[in-house]
Amino acid sequence: MELRVLKYFLTVAQEENISHAAELLHVTQPTLSRQLAELEDELGVKLFLCGNRHITLTEPGILLRRRAEEVLTLIDKIEHEIRAQDGPIGGTISIGTAESAATEILPSFLRAFSQKYPRVSYELFTGNADIIKERIDKGLLDIGLLTEPVEVSRYACLRLQEKDRWGILAPTDSPLAQKSAVTMEDLKDVPLMLPRRREVQENLSKWFGLNQEALKIFGVYNLIGNATQLVAHGLCYALALECSVSRYEIASVCFRPLSPEQYTTSVLVRKRHQPSNEAVKRFIHEITMFSGNS
Repeated sequence: MELRVLKYFLTVAQEENISHAAELLHVTQPTLSRQLAELEDELGVKLFLCGNRHITLTEPGILLRRRAEEVLTLIDKIEHEIRAQDGPIGGTISIGTAESAATEILPSFLRAFSQKYPRVSYELFTGNADIIKERIDKGLLDIGLLTEPVEVSRYACLRLQEKDRWGILAPTDSPLAQKSAVTMEDLKDVPLMLPRRREVQENLSKWFGLNQEALKIFGVYNLIGNATQLVAHGLCYALALECSVSRYEIASVCFRPLSPEQYTTSVLVRKRHQPSNEAVKRFIHEITMFSGNS
Protein backbone atom coordinates (compact mmCIF):
# COMPACT_ATOMS: atom_id res chain seq x y z
CA MET A 1 0.00 0.00 0.00
CA GLU A 2 1.61 3.24 -1.14
CA LEU A 3 1.52 6.47 0.87
CA ARG A 4 0.45 8.33 -2.27
CA VAL A 5 -2.63 6.12 -2.59
CA LEU A 6 -3.44 6.62 1.09
CA LYS A 7 -3.37 10.38 0.52
CA TYR A 8 -5.68 9.92 -2.47
CA PHE A 9 -8.05 7.84 -0.33
CA LEU A 10 -8.11 10.42 2.49
CA THR A 11 -8.80 13.29 0.12
CA VAL A 12 -11.77 11.44 -1.40
CA ALA A 13 -13.04 10.55 2.06
CA GLN A 14 -12.83 14.19 3.15
CA GLU A 15 -14.38 15.64 -0.02
CA GLU A 16 -17.02 12.89 -0.39
CA ASN A 17 -16.76 13.46 -4.12
CA ILE A 18 -14.26 11.97 -6.58
CA SER A 19 -14.41 14.91 -9.00
CA HIS A 20 -13.64 17.47 -6.28
CA ALA A 21 -10.87 15.27 -4.89
CA ALA A 22 -9.31 14.83 -8.34
CA GLU A 23 -9.18 18.61 -8.78
CA LEU A 24 -7.45 19.05 -5.40
CA LEU A 25 -4.97 16.28 -6.14
CA HIS A 26 -4.29 17.51 -9.70
CA VAL A 27 -5.03 14.12 -11.23
CA THR A 28 -7.72 13.06 -13.67
CA GLN A 29 -10.91 11.52 -12.35
CA PRO A 30 -10.35 8.20 -14.23
CA THR A 31 -6.85 7.96 -12.74
CA LEU A 32 -8.17 8.56 -9.23
CA SER A 33 -11.03 6.09 -9.67
CA ARG A 34 -8.59 3.44 -10.93
CA GLN A 35 -6.26 3.98 -7.94
CA LEU A 36 -9.15 3.59 -5.51
CA ALA A 37 -10.41 0.45 -7.27
CA GLU A 38 -6.91 -1.05 -7.09
CA LEU A 39 -6.75 -0.20 -3.37
CA GLU A 40 -10.07 -2.01 -2.79
CA ASP A 41 -8.77 -5.02 -4.76
CA GLU A 42 -5.55 -5.03 -2.74
CA LEU A 43 -7.43 -4.99 0.59
CA GLY A 44 -10.25 -7.25 -0.60
CA VAL A 45 -12.99 -4.98 0.77
CA LYS A 46 -15.38 -2.29 -0.43
CA LEU A 47 -14.28 1.11 0.90
CA PHE A 48 -16.92 3.42 -0.60
CA LEU A 49 -20.65 3.50 -1.24
CA CYS A 50 -21.56 5.74 -4.17
CA GLY A 51 -24.68 7.91 -4.03
CA ASN A 52 -26.19 10.41 -6.48
CA ARG A 53 -24.13 13.37 -5.22
CA HIS A 54 -21.83 12.05 -2.49
CA ILE A 55 -19.87 8.96 -1.64
CA THR A 56 -19.74 7.57 1.88
CA LEU A 57 -17.36 5.22 3.64
CA THR A 58 -18.18 1.63 4.49
CA GLU A 59 -17.15 0.26 7.90
CA PRO A 60 -13.78 -0.95 6.50
CA GLY A 61 -13.44 2.48 4.88
CA ILE A 62 -13.98 4.23 8.21
CA LEU A 63 -11.32 2.03 9.83
CA LEU A 64 -8.87 2.69 6.99
CA ARG A 65 -9.48 6.43 7.24
CA ARG A 66 -8.62 6.42 10.95
CA ARG A 67 -5.48 4.35 10.45
CA ALA A 68 -4.41 6.30 7.36
CA GLU A 69 -4.68 9.58 9.28
CA GLU A 70 -2.45 8.10 12.00
CA VAL A 71 0.11 6.82 9.48
CA LEU A 72 0.33 10.09 7.55
CA THR A 73 0.52 12.11 10.76
CA LEU A 74 3.42 9.94 11.92
CA ILE A 75 5.19 10.24 8.53
CA ASP A 76 4.83 14.03 8.66
CA LYS A 77 6.20 14.05 12.21
CA ILE A 78 9.22 11.96 11.19
CA GLU A 79 9.99 14.28 8.27
CA HIS A 80 9.86 17.35 10.52
CA GLU A 81 12.10 15.72 13.12
CA ILE A 82 14.72 14.69 10.55
CA ARG A 83 14.83 18.17 9.03
CA ALA A 84 15.13 19.71 12.50
CA GLN A 85 18.39 17.87 13.20
CA ASP A 86 20.37 20.48 11.26
CA GLY A 87 20.67 24.07 12.39
CA PRO A 88 19.06 25.76 15.43
CA ILE A 89 16.76 23.71 17.66
CA GLY A 90 13.30 23.63 16.13
CA GLY A 91 10.49 21.33 15.10
CA THR A 92 7.14 20.43 16.63
CA ILE A 93 6.53 19.03 20.10
CA SER A 94 3.25 17.15 20.36
CA ILE A 95 1.70 17.23 23.83
CA GLY A 96 -1.34 15.31 25.05
CA THR A 97 -3.12 16.83 28.03
CA ALA A 98 -5.95 15.81 30.29
CA GLU A 99 -8.23 18.36 31.92
CA SER A 100 -6.32 18.90 35.15
CA ALA A 101 -4.44 21.42 37.25
CA ALA A 102 -1.18 20.34 35.62
CA THR A 103 -2.15 22.09 32.39
CA GLU A 104 -2.13 25.42 34.27
CA ILE A 105 1.67 25.35 34.34
CA LEU A 106 1.86 25.11 30.55
CA PRO A 107 1.24 28.78 29.62
CA SER A 108 3.98 30.19 31.85
CA PHE A 109 6.38 27.37 31.00
CA LEU A 110 5.78 27.59 27.24
CA ARG A 111 6.24 31.35 27.33
CA ALA A 112 9.74 30.94 28.77
CA PHE A 113 10.57 27.93 26.61
CA SER A 114 9.40 29.67 23.41
CA GLN A 115 11.51 32.71 24.15
CA LYS A 116 14.54 30.45 24.44
CA TYR A 117 13.65 28.24 21.45
CA PRO A 118 11.56 30.38 19.07
CA ARG A 119 11.77 27.85 16.22
CA VAL A 120 9.84 25.24 18.22
CA SER A 121 6.09 24.94 17.62
CA TYR A 122 3.51 22.88 19.53
CA GLU A 123 0.71 20.49 18.74
CA LEU A 124 -1.80 20.08 21.58
CA PHE A 125 -4.21 17.17 21.92
CA THR A 126 -6.81 16.88 24.70
CA GLY A 127 -8.12 13.54 25.89
CA ASN A 128 -8.26 11.26 28.89
CA ALA A 129 -5.25 9.23 30.04
CA ASP A 130 -6.15 6.09 28.10
CA ILE A 131 -6.40 7.93 24.77
CA ILE A 132 -3.23 9.91 25.38
CA LYS A 133 -1.23 6.78 26.29
CA GLU A 134 -2.49 5.06 23.15
CA ARG A 135 -1.28 7.95 21.00
CA ILE A 136 2.08 8.00 22.78
CA ASP A 137 2.46 4.26 22.10
CA LYS A 138 1.76 4.86 18.40
CA GLY A 139 4.32 7.65 18.22
CA LEU A 140 1.69 10.32 17.55
CA LEU A 141 2.46 12.22 20.77
CA ASP A 142 5.84 13.01 22.31
CA ILE A 143 4.64 13.81 25.82
CA GLY A 144 1.53 13.30 27.92
CA LEU A 145 0.23 15.20 30.96
CA LEU A 146 -1.93 12.65 32.76
CA THR A 147 -4.13 12.81 35.84
CA GLU A 148 -3.52 10.14 38.46
CA PRO A 149 -4.36 7.42 39.24
CA VAL A 150 -2.93 6.03 36.02
CA GLU A 151 -0.78 3.04 35.10
CA VAL A 152 2.58 4.41 33.92
CA SER A 153 5.01 1.51 34.47
CA ARG A 154 5.80 1.36 30.74
CA TYR A 155 6.72 5.06 30.53
CA ALA A 156 9.42 7.44 31.65
CA CYS A 157 7.57 9.43 34.28
CA LEU A 158 7.86 12.79 36.06
CA ARG A 159 5.43 13.52 38.90
CA LEU A 160 4.38 17.17 39.04
CA GLN A 161 3.70 19.21 42.17
CA GLU A 162 0.31 20.60 41.17
CA LYS A 163 -2.74 19.13 42.91
CA ASP A 164 -6.40 19.11 41.92
CA ARG A 165 -9.42 18.66 44.16
CA TRP A 166 -12.29 16.22 43.61
CA GLY A 167 -15.86 17.35 44.00
CA ILE A 168 -19.35 17.39 42.57
CA LEU A 169 -20.64 19.44 39.65
CA ALA A 170 -24.21 20.32 40.58
CA PRO A 171 -27.10 22.42 39.25
CA THR A 172 -27.12 25.69 41.18
CA ASP A 173 -30.79 25.22 42.16
CA SER A 174 -30.24 21.68 43.53
CA PRO A 175 -30.10 20.66 47.22
CA LEU A 176 -26.42 19.66 47.01
CA ALA A 177 -25.52 23.11 45.69
CA GLN A 178 -26.65 24.55 49.03
CA LYS A 179 -23.95 22.57 50.88
CA SER A 180 -20.39 23.79 51.41
CA ALA A 181 -19.12 20.23 50.86
CA VAL A 182 -20.62 16.91 49.81
CA THR A 183 -20.23 13.52 51.51
CA MET A 184 -20.62 10.11 49.90
CA GLU A 185 -23.86 9.65 51.85
CA ASP A 186 -25.23 12.70 50.03
CA LEU A 187 -24.63 10.96 46.71
CA LYS A 188 -26.42 7.68 47.34
CA ASP A 189 -29.80 8.67 45.96
CA VAL A 190 -28.93 11.13 43.18
CA PRO A 191 -28.25 10.36 39.50
CA LEU A 192 -24.48 10.53 39.16
CA MET A 193 -22.03 10.72 36.27
CA LEU A 194 -18.60 9.17 36.90
CA PRO A 195 -15.31 9.55 35.02
CA ARG A 196 -15.00 6.72 32.54
CA ARG A 197 -11.52 5.57 33.57
CA ARG A 198 -11.60 2.39 35.65
CA GLU A 199 -8.63 3.42 37.84
CA VAL A 200 -10.44 6.60 38.90
CA GLN A 201 -13.64 4.74 39.72
CA GLU A 202 -11.71 2.21 41.83
CA ASN A 203 -9.95 4.99 43.72
CA LEU A 204 -13.21 6.76 44.49
CA SER A 205 -14.64 3.51 45.87
CA LYS A 206 -11.56 2.98 48.07
CA TRP A 207 -11.64 6.53 49.43
CA PHE A 208 -15.16 6.21 50.70
CA GLY A 209 -15.41 2.48 51.34
CA LEU A 210 -18.51 2.37 49.17
CA ASN A 211 -19.29 -0.01 46.33
CA GLN A 212 -20.53 1.54 43.11
CA GLU A 213 -23.67 -0.60 43.39
CA ALA A 214 -24.68 1.68 46.28
CA LEU A 215 -24.76 4.64 43.89
CA LYS A 216 -27.34 5.57 41.31
CA ILE A 217 -25.10 5.71 38.22
CA PHE A 218 -26.59 7.84 35.46
CA GLY A 219 -23.62 7.28 33.16
CA VAL A 220 -19.91 7.84 32.58
CA TYR A 221 -18.04 10.56 30.72
CA ASN A 222 -14.72 10.89 28.93
CA LEU A 223 -14.18 14.66 29.25
CA ILE A 224 -16.29 16.79 31.55
CA GLY A 225 -17.60 19.17 28.84
CA ASN A 226 -20.57 17.07 27.69
CA ALA A 227 -21.38 15.99 31.24
CA THR A 228 -21.49 19.68 32.22
CA GLN A 229 -24.35 20.23 29.77
CA LEU A 230 -26.32 17.35 31.30
CA VAL A 231 -25.77 18.77 34.78
CA ALA A 232 -26.82 22.23 33.62
CA HIS A 233 -30.13 20.78 32.42
CA GLY A 234 -30.74 19.08 35.77
CA LEU A 235 -30.37 15.50 34.53
CA CYS A 236 -27.61 14.48 36.93
CA TYR A 237 -24.62 15.41 39.07
CA ALA A 238 -21.04 14.67 38.03
CA LEU A 239 -17.94 13.70 40.00
CA ALA A 240 -15.17 15.89 38.61
CA LEU A 241 -11.92 17.69 39.23
CA GLU A 242 -12.18 21.35 40.21
CA CYS A 243 -9.75 22.55 37.55
CA SER A 244 -11.57 20.79 34.71
CA VAL A 245 -14.89 22.25 35.85
CA SER A 246 -13.49 25.77 36.07
CA ARG A 247 -12.87 25.74 32.31
CA TYR A 248 -16.61 25.87 31.65
CA GLU A 249 -18.23 29.09 32.78
CA ILE A 250 -21.88 28.08 33.03
CA ALA A 251 -23.99 30.06 35.47
CA SER A 252 -26.43 27.20 36.10
CA VAL A 253 -23.81 24.80 37.54
CA CYS A 254 -21.44 24.99 40.50
CA PHE A 255 -18.65 22.96 42.08
CA ARG A 256 -18.81 21.58 45.62
CA PRO A 257 -15.79 19.74 47.09
CA LEU A 258 -15.99 16.27 48.57
CA SER A 259 -15.81 15.78 52.31
CA PRO A 260 -13.38 14.51 53.44
CA GLU A 261 -11.35 16.37 50.83
CA GLN A 262 -9.67 14.25 48.15
CA TYR A 263 -6.88 15.42 45.87
CA THR A 264 -5.12 14.01 42.84
CA THR A 265 -1.77 14.78 41.24
CA SER A 266 -0.52 14.68 37.65
CA VAL A 267 2.39 13.05 35.86
CA LEU A 268 4.30 13.91 32.72
CA VAL A 269 5.05 10.78 30.71
CA ARG A 270 6.85 9.80 27.52
CA LYS A 271 7.61 6.50 25.87
CA ARG A 272 10.55 4.78 27.56
CA HIS A 273 13.69 4.24 25.44
CA GLN A 274 12.19 6.05 22.45
CA PRO A 275 14.61 8.34 20.57
CA SER A 276 13.51 11.97 20.86
CA ASN A 277 14.45 14.99 18.81
CA GLU A 278 16.52 17.68 20.48
CA ALA A 279 13.52 19.94 21.06
CA VAL A 280 11.72 17.24 23.06
CA LYS A 281 14.86 16.50 25.08
CA ARG A 282 15.23 20.19 25.97
CA PHE A 283 11.52 20.38 26.81
CA ILE A 284 11.77 17.45 29.24
CA HIS A 285 14.89 18.85 30.90
CA GLU A 286 13.53 22.35 31.35
CA ILE A 287 10.03 21.41 32.53
CA THR A 288 11.73 19.16 35.11
CA MET A 289 13.61 22.20 36.40
CA PHE A 290 10.56 24.44 36.09
CA SER A 291 8.31 22.15 38.12
CA GLY A 292 10.83 21.82 40.95
CA ASN A 293 11.74 18.19 40.26
CA SER A 294 15.44 18.72 39.52
